[in-house]
Amino acid sequence: MKIVRISDEVTIKRSIDTGTTEQQAIVKTIIADVRTQGDEALHVYTEKFDRVNLSTFSVTNKEIEEAYEKVDQRFISIIREAAANIRSFHEKQLRSSWMTTEDNGTLLGQKITPLDSVGVYVPGGTAAYPSSVLMNVIPAKVAGVERIVMVSPPNADGVVPAAVLVAAQEAGVKEIYKVGGAQAIAALAYGTESIASVDKITGPGNIFVALAKREVFGDVDIDMIAGPSEIAILADETARADEVAADLLSQAEHDPRACSVLVTPSMVLAEEVAAEVEKQLTMLPRQEIAARSIADYGAIYVTADIDEAVETVNQLAPEHLEVITENALELLGKIRHAGAIFIGRYSSEPVGDYFAGPNHVLPTNGTARFSSPLNVDDFQKKSSVIIYSERALKENGAKIAAFARMEGLEAHARAVEIRLKNDRSVTKKGS
Repeated sequence: MKIVRISDEVTIKRSIDTGTTEQQAIVKTIIADVRTQGDEALHVYTEKFDRVNLSTFSVTNKEIEEAYEKVDQRFISIIREAAANIRSFHEKQLRSSWMTTEDNGTLLGQKITPLDSVGVYVPGGTAAYPSSVLMNVIPAKVAGVERIVMVSPPNADGVVPAAVLVAAQEAGVKEIYKVGGAQAIAALAYGTESIASVDKITGPGNIFVALAKREVFGDVDIDMIAGPSEIAILADETARADEVAADLLSQAEHDPRACSVLVTPSMVLAEEVAAEVEKQLTMLPRQEIAARSIADYGAIYVTADIDEAVETVNQLAPEHLEVITENALELLGKIRHAGAIFIGRYSSEPVGDYFAGPNHVLPTNGTARFSSPLNVDDFQKKSSVIIYSERALKENGAKIAAFARMEGLEAHARAVEIRLKNDRSVTKKGS
């Protein structure tokens, strides 16, 4: 790995992929075809891209039963325990509607309402991702979403990977379709004969899925346009080089464009970690992917001291941040920008990916400066409630009308004043 001494500012080489002109055109064509042709277009694109001809897109109860037979019972138990941890964490995020009463009789409040429907995209291809199912579905269930739809591309044999179906069943998904790619996003956004549209789409995918989510945003909501995975490790001389190297590689194996960075005030640690990364790379099954990631997007930044290291991390605003230093918890208050923060030697990033409970859908590409992990709030909406009293309108009506006229909105002003005038007329008649 490259070792760089920090001077005044650090920049991270990130892969921000907005797609080629050709990819953008392909996605727009697919979306247009699904909007106009519905299921027919889904069949065409499923056969073209997934090389399978399906009689139906719906996953049947029989397929789910068969999935349970294929998945090892111990792994099913692990899925259930992970789901319980994720559910427990997200239940603590739940908000309640509230109302306050002012002295003048006015009631002001906020009404929390879950979204009616959510679509969850689960990637397929070379690997199965049951963890993505749990992380996207469970917060929606906790939020109270009534209809959760899962889509995932079928394998060559026309089925969704067994572990993904088991995770979906354990998370409580009742509606699952064997559709992937941009066509799946279009179906969720606009509906077809088989798949009714949803209000929000979440979940990761390849560049075509990301471009499709960007394209349909506005007609439906989306979670984010996620970039390749990132990890930054803030470590001092107390950290073990072999453990730090292993954690850097845990992200590098995701994608050739994944970013793995070590920030440390210790040149000794920097050199040891660089050597360990090269050593451990040779033993990885996904060696080629990880090696490209480390070569193109990996770096070790050496700072003057721990304070400069912390500030460097804040400039990076990484998706995942591990803090492996002496008295690591004391640094938590100084960290301003990170999607998920892992404190201490035993809090390796995969702990959060699969089991601890916090969501692993995190802001990438420096968006942790202003974004948060996927959470229960993402599946609810908030409505303001205003019950203005007669006394309050009499006290403040003239001020409201004046404000409206200052903005040149005469009808706004009159809408308030007519009520004041009518009340005065009623008072006069009564007297």
